[in-house]
Amino acid sequence: MSRILVVDDERSIRNTLKDILEYEKYQVELAENGQQALEVFRNSDFDIVLCDIKMPGMDGFEVMEKLTTLNPDVPVVMISGHGNIDTAVDSIKRGAYDFIEKPLDLNRLLITIRNAMDKSNLVTETKILKKKVNKKFEIIGESSAIIKVVEMADRVAPTDARVLITGSNGTGKELVARRIHDMSNRSSGPFVEVNCAAIPSELIESEMFGHEKGAFTSAVKQRIGKFEQASGGTLFLDEIGDMSLSAQAKVLRALQESVISRVGGDKHIKVDVRVVAATNKNLSHEIEEKKFREDLYHRLSVILIHVPSLNERVDDIPILTNHFINQICNEYGMPLKTISVDAVVELQKINWRGNIREFRNVIERLIILCDQTIDKEDVINYAGTLK
Repeated sequence: MSRILVVDDERSIRNTLKDILEYEKYQVELAENGQQALEVFRNSDFDIVLCDIKMPGMDGFEVMEKLTTLNPDVPVVMISGHGNIDTAVDSIKRGAYDFIEKPLDLNRLLITIRNAMDKSNLVTETKILKKKVNKKFEIIGESSAIIKVVEMADRVAPTDARVLITGSNGTGKELVARRIHDMSNRSSGPFVEVNCAAIPSELIESEMFGHEKGAFTSAVKQRIGKFEQASGGTLFLDEIGDMSLSAQAKVLRALQESVISRVGGDKHIKVDVRVVAATNKNLSHEIEEKKFREDLYHRLSVILIHVPSLNERVDDIPILTNHFINQICNEYGMPLKTISVDAVVELQKINWRGNIREFRNVIERLIILCDQTIDKEDVINYAGTLK
């Protein structure tokens, strides 16, 4: 049952609203002043607050400000018998969900409450979905090697420093990039990923910076590039070591000036982007061979984070095994399988050239092909990894 807090210094209005809303199957709590409202709000969860503006002591705007500090997701509807257009506009500007003038129109009140409830439910559902997404990209492990990576990511996240993440394929470089974004002040902004290895060199400029209609033969409409899409958030340049030299030069200019131009356009567009890059290549070696620009490397590598291979963190294999068994069984909607201690020890002996990506594939294979309990022989028979 949805819960509503009514804050009004007039007893008759409080009681009338309580009767009406309880008839509509809402659970209602009452407060006669701002201080009492704050105490009630702290001790209970509410879905919406109806708050009078003109009250002795703490007025409605001050109450709303303090309530929003305690829980910014609860909609606050301001009510007043001294209302006009200016009061309504001021209420909305200060963060109120809506403003209703006294004497209250019952239909208007109920519609406003229903709409506010819908918004509140949507916020809750969004948070749940974000938690599920964040859990999907969670960094799993307790070894000193991976803890060092997590601590470094958390330390640099609140800054806008550019980060270069290195490590072999399949180690989880994207997870580190996402953690940096999620822990940063830009977490409410977009996280835009670009796989530099997957974009042909002739299309990289259009992909990164966008193009205007008619810029080239197939440009039938305007396209917004990744830099613009990521403005206010984080741009993750994966496999940056595979980017062509010409594209590197254009990215360098965008990083230096925080300004881009779309292909076929002459307008300079300001972008506010934090760049996190990743590579599985030795960029020092690439620089020596003239395949990667040294000036771009220095622009990208304000902070360096190296993600260890799975072979460097075999102590994490037991916890990773349980994590992936739970995750995969849940995805397939099958009963949770178990794995013997000997089987886990056998997994720790394997040379994981494909790192976490290969390891997850093997766990998935074992779950599909084995009985309820996965044993040592199953790992020997079905691991099938590269030697």
